[in-house]
Amino acid sequence: MKVMIIGAAGMVGRKLTTALLQTGTLSAREITRLDLVDVIAPEAPDAAGIEVAATAVDISDPAVASALIENRPDVIFHLAAIVSGEAELDFEKGYAINLDGTRYLFEAIRHASAQEPYCPRFVFTSSIAVFGAPFPDKIGDEFFQTPRTSYGTQKAIGELLLSDYSRRGFLDGVGIRLPTICIRPGKPNKAASGFFSSILREPLVGQEAVLPVQADVRHWHASPRAAVGFLLHAAEMDTGAFGARRNLNMPGLSATVAEQIEALRRVAGEKAVSLIRHEPDPMITEIVSGWARDFDASRALSLGFRAETSFDEIIRIHIDDELGGRLPA
Repeated sequence: MKVMIIGAAGMVGRKLTTALLQTGTLSAREITRLDLVDVIAPEAPDAAGIEVAATAVDISDPAVASALIENRPDVIFHLAAIVSGEAELDFEKGYAINLDGTRYLFEAIRHASAQEPYCPRFVFTSSIAVFGAPFPDKIGDEFFQTPRTSYGTQKAIGELLLSDYSRRGFLDGVGIRLPTICIRPGKPNKAASGFFSSILREPLVGQEAVLPVQADVRHWHASPRAAVGFLLHAAEMDTGAFGARRNLNMPGLSATVAEQIEALRRVAGEKAVSLIRHEPDPMITEIVSGWARDFDASRALSLGFRAETSFDEIIRIHIDDELGGRLPA
């Protein structure tokens, strides 16, 4: 089996790469080739029995997509995107990467299938940003897509394209609307949601963090470990149960910022909480005000997707996976 990860240099892409190389299989089939693609060349780790290739490309270049799928990967994970805050600040870049780049990939697959049979499993990472206020108490898969950001609009269009190309038999698509992934390791990116991670990540290692919104802001979260699980399950599941509805709300945990902070207090103590400094940011506050707060993910749960059920668990996963299982002295 040949697998491609587009956006492999990002945090989730790196963790997905590690998971695939550790097992060496997908859908009970041996992985023979793993292509890692991003705007900067991802690391290509050694793997016994698996050919690993790393490529740096700009997916907004219309000439790139056909070359990417020349080896006809059986499974394509499409994780590449300009994140929410950056897509809002740079309108043209957001549409070039998030919409045009995605459509070029779909079109390359369609043209390849016209030459000889080819229908890869295509796992598309969408976002809960496809939904916009006003919201019901819990958002189901049938709720209207009325995004209030450019990023959400780009992802919503990608979802529609995924469904249509799947309906026409050009690809076998699964769209997963990821919760905000928390706690993200490493340095902050330009996502407007980055503070949800930083108010926990930095205090856990004794550093100050800035909270740009009010503590009563509620949002939908899952850990990086859960995100990798979503992707692997989406690649392996039987899409016969889908019908025409190819995009799913992923399971997660609805919590306020205050509840996050209380979980931090329980796990790491008052000293960690004291490192959070409240500095309101009007732009981030405005963006976040249009985001969903809670979801009904019963359809995804019935199809086998799983996530955490408490923020204490999310924090402990970060400590286990990123801090060696214990807090710094």
